[in-house]
Amino acid sequence: MNTQSKITVLAMVVLSFAFSGKVTAQTMKEKTVMVGGAAMYPSRNIIENAVNSKDHKTLVAAVKAAGLAETLQGAGPFTVLAPTDAAFAKLPKGTVESLVKPENKAMLTSILTYHVLPGKYSAKEIWAAVKAGNGKSMMKTVQGEDLTFWTKGKDLYIKDAKGNSAKVTIADVNQSNGVIHVIDTVLMP
Repeated sequence: MNTQSKITVLAMVVLSFAFSGKVTAQTMKEKTVMVGGAAMYPSRNIIENAVNSKDHKTLVAAVKAAGLAETLQGAGPFTVLAPTDAAFAKLPKGTVESLVKPENKAMLTSILTYHVLPGKYSAKEIWAAVKAGNGKSMMKTVQGEDLTFWTKGKDLYIKDAKGNSAKVTIADVNQSNGVIHVIDTVLMP
């Protein structure tokens, strides 16, 4: 291939990216993580990212029903343990529908804030705390009660006050005001 052909091919590749709409200045600058089919941008806050995840529609609706969206758009930092829609589907039938009713706002708020740690904790920091705690680490939630973190093999788990365990399925989804760790089970205080 001669020099002119190489330049032509390079120009076509560059133009195809420029006009594809798939590569934007933002995606070129930021390291994103895919959650629920959407890129999560570290420059966006927790709510700005979560609303784009097709796997977190129930969580976003619950956060809005509890009036917590504004808080999770604030400065933080927060560590959010974000149950997927599949995690909410594991709850007894009718639980979610009941929780989002206005008369159950206090209970919903308690459950949701039980999924939030004050401060930003990466998976690496949580692993280190578990190791330092001889296999477990207790962390206080925004709700006020503790969660117990533990590991098994290469996986990080969380045990709630009821003895239920959730597995972190996607760790370290960085946000402008904290971090999200996606989990497979709803935690209950």
